[in-house]
Amino acid sequence: MDSPDQGAVGIPLSSVSFEGNHVNFSIQSIQGIYTGSLSDAGDQITGTWSQGPASLPLSLVKGDALPPPERPQEPKPPYPYSTEEVTFTNAEAGIDLAGTLTIPDGIGPFPGVVLVSGSGPQDRDESLMGHKPFWVLADHLSREGIAVLRFDDRGVGSSGGEFGTATSEDFTTDALAGVIYLEGQDRIAANRVGIVGHSEGGIIAPLAASRSERVAYIVMLAGPGVPGIDILVAQGELINRAGGAPEVIIEMNSRVQRSLADIVKREPDPEVAGPLMRAIMRDELENLPSDIKEALPESQVGDVAINTTVNQINSPWFRFFLHHDPRPVLERVSVPVLAIFGEKDLQVPHELNVPEIEAAFQRGNNGDTTVRVLPGLNHLFQQAESGSPSEYQQIEETFNQSALELVSSWILERFATPKQDTLS
Repeated sequence: MDSPDQGAVGIPLSSVSFEGNHVNFSIQSIQGIYTGSLSDAGDQITGTWSQGPASLPLSLVKGDALPPPERPQEPKPPYPYSTEEVTFTNAEAGIDLAGTLTIPDGIGPFPGVVLVSGSGPQDRDESLMGHKPFWVLADHLSREGIAVLRFDDRGVGSSGGEFGTATSEDFTTDALAGVIYLEGQDRIAANRVGIVGHSEGGIIAPLAASRSERVAYIVMLAGPGVPGIDILVAQGELINRAGGAPEVIIEMNSRVQRSLADIVKREPDPEVAGPLMRAIMRDELENLPSDIKEALPESQVGDVAINTTVNQINSPWFRFFLHHDPRPVLERVSVPVLAIFGEKDLQVPHELNVPEIEAAFQRGNNGDTTVRVLPGLNHLFQQAESGSPSEYQQIEETFNQSALELVSSWILERFATPKQDTLS
């Protein structure tokens, strides 16, 4: 499989099956599964792509290759900073991680930041839907005088390790290894290195800061403030409703998600939990009104779809995510924190998360916290219409300038390199 929008070519499929008009394939290396139905004419497959916690409708159509989408914010040389391909070691996990280090011109020492991506296997640019948010963010920060390390997730790109068995706890050790690496660079100030985490990275950044005094600050970009099951249910309701799904389907999905999460909580053995989950899903589907049930494609209600969901929920990452409560962790964070959200974010909605994050900071008596909701922006901090993930690819903007400037100005207000340390 090729994903031109992400610049990925020749991704090997792990399995392919075709029965009747039903088509299924999986890509184990990126935890991707596609289930679909072939049209009678044989020129289109309509189905669902699932990767990590996200499931999106995806139609595959025969035709000529489309031109690449316009991405005007992608950086172009010459750059007013140095760029270096680097490798650093997570000694705790025994793996090497690969990334890109950008350091402003001058003698420094400069403040530094490690970028930590959202859920699912991500490369160092956090490439998705034809966008490279972390490349745009790193370019902006380094132009403003901040050194940036962005790296491929473990098991992705040039990084070692295995992604499929890892949880946010493991990714936290990767982030801390990045902090240690930055601290060891000559032109980076050892006491001014922080973490900027997007989405799941907004879970990892507080975990890292609560466990190591090396982390000088954190920035949470759409970071959750409630347990994963609450995030999952809220985003499912919002995205399905934005897509026009019937309320009976929305309500059923919420019930199923909470039921599966309850099974995960009381049954640690995935082999025992799996049959219980399948039984609940089949019962819920069977009890749907007949007209609704008949309208649903096989790719959403068949055994393949049920097994796909169960396998995802039973994965180590999902089991951790569902019941991890970020609030006690946020209470323990004592370093400066910036938490920003998009007003139209349907994946980590600010209405649910901001009050809990602010309350946790208050309970923890952290005197330097800033929480902002940016008008009109979605989960990727693009200017959006509805905020639905289906818009991400169509929007030319990769990362809104106001969000970029908020992040850089907040960091520099606290950790800017003193003027006398820089070249004139």
